[in-house]
Amino acid sequence: MAERLIYLPLGGAGEIGMNAYVYGYGRPGKERLILVDLGVTFGDMDGSPGIDLIMPDMAWLVANRDRLDGIFITHGHEDHLGALGHLWKRLDVPIYARAFTGALCRLKLQEHGLPAEAVNIVSARPEVIDAGPFKVQFVPISHSIPESGALIIDTPAGRVVHTGDFKLDGTPVVGEAFDPAMWQQIASEGQGVKVLACDSTNIFSPHPGRSEAMLANPILEWMVTQPNLVVATTFASNIARLKTLAEAAKASGRKICLLGRAMRRMVSVGLETGILSEFPETISPEEAADLPRNKVLLLVTGSQGERRAASAQLSRGRYLGLSLAEGDSFLFSSRTIPGNERSVIRIMNALSELGVDVYDADDGFFHVSGHANRPDIEAMHDLLKPRIVVPMHGEHMHLREHVQLARSKGIAAEIVTNGAMLDLTGDAPRIVDQIETGRIYLDGNVLIGAMDGIVRDRIRMALNGHALVSVIVDEEDNVLPDAWVELMGLPGRTRGGEDLAAHIEGELSEFLEGADSRVVRDDAKMEEAIRKVTRQVSMEEIGKKPEVTVIISRLMAE
Repeated sequence: MAERLIYLPLGGAGEIGMNAYVYGYGRPGKERLILVDLGVTFGDMDGSPGIDLIMPDMAWLVANRDRLDGIFITHGHEDHLGALGHLWKRLDVPIYARAFTGALCRLKLQEHGLPAEAVNIVSARPEVIDAGPFKVQFVPISHSIPESGALIIDTPAGRVVHTGDFKLDGTPVVGEAFDPAMWQQIASEGQGVKVLACDSTNIFSPHPGRSEAMLANPILEWMVTQPNLVVATTFASNIARLKTLAEAAKASGRKICLLGRAMRRMVSVGLETGILSEFPETISPEEAADLPRNKVLLLVTGSQGERRAASAQLSRGRYLGLSLAEGDSFLFSSRTIPGNERSVIRIMNALSELGVDVYDADDGFFHVSGHANRPDIEAMHDLLKPRIVVPMHGEHMHLREHVQLARSKGIAAEIVTNGAMLDLTGDAPRIVDQIETGRIYLDGNVLIGAMDGIVRDRIRMALNGHALVSVIVDEEDNVLPDAWVELMGLPGRTRGGEDLAAHIEGELSEFLEGADSRVVRDDAKMEEAIRKVTRQVSMEEIGKKPEVTVIISRLMAE
């Protein structure tokens, strides 16, 4: 059977976040495999209440672990490496990353008691990593975090370029500039680029992307006009933005205080790895509290409304001895990720109630995207001249629009979502299999399956409340005509003003007095009947069918 080149997204295709992409080459079902990125996304109260992180289910890859030759991490964002600490042990293969990203990967492993030496630090092109039939190079590419790397994946079936997240930025402030001459060279080598797996995030943005360097003057001009304490938040990983904000603060006579573990970690790793050649001196929260308010900039975590981050803590009144006051200024120098709007607005309103002036990125003066807009995606197509385009990193509408763009230029393209296996061997991509994919939830500090029912039950209880019903059966299988009901998350009174728990108890007692002996002897039948009565009575009285837990105690003869 002929060998083939396959592409299989396990996360990140048809959604933004949780990136995990498999490439394989070999005979069908026997391909040697590599994994590109292993990221997370974050839970929300609507669909996954109480869930801290969501990550791709690796069941298929674990089942084929003997065929996996390595994991390649393109850059240091959580949606590309955040699952390493949780899932690497199930795969147990070498990890490859550049220095800055690799340092973050090693921290992820160490936090979970895993060996940091599993991470191999590699250099950018021309260094080549041999992984089974693949020859892989990291290619510097600009993004909103330093040292992002696209991948050249050379295979017996042709060259694949996996962009990772990217933008065309010639002046990124921190990190490597986009180099079109280098990409033209990549396109001209050998038989050229067979496949371009390309970031689709901003496919609907019609204007060319803006450089990070364009923010320096607007931020400085804004900073010097603020009369009191200034607080700014952005993604902790956007080191270039942190540097721009910090240098504006220094130029306007302010000291810089970093609040939030992620913020301090990113700056520290940037300095240790040489990504940041310098960063203005920072002070502690205690020192910041002793300075005049107009002499301080707080750089804080929580740009997406995270409940425990520094932004949210400050909006609630006080954090590490620091508090906000009327006339202070708070800048959101970041784009709000879809789904986080309500959390961010909640913090903005809380800040407003304190009298703080809130500024955001909507006017374009204080933020630029880290992803390529439509003209930049087209420019990448034109530079590399791929024979096949595979859109990735986007929701379905992004992937579909990207496919239409590629096909309009005569390039073969296909919509591929999580679990769809794509054969890239021929002149046109073909979906040849569908792998069952799912999600794994981090619930507290325990990993659970999305289909385990835990989150489903949590949502049901949140929507409908809960009733705990206890009954006792004596040793002769005669039910004692009493039931005890405890309610949670339900109104305490019926429509007529009666105690709801007492009303349900009365209805259950009436049922129990007349219960058939065959039902009484069978716990399953008893539970079903009690649950049905409880839900029916509750629905009649308050319009809710609660989740019901039934406890049956049997008194045995002495």
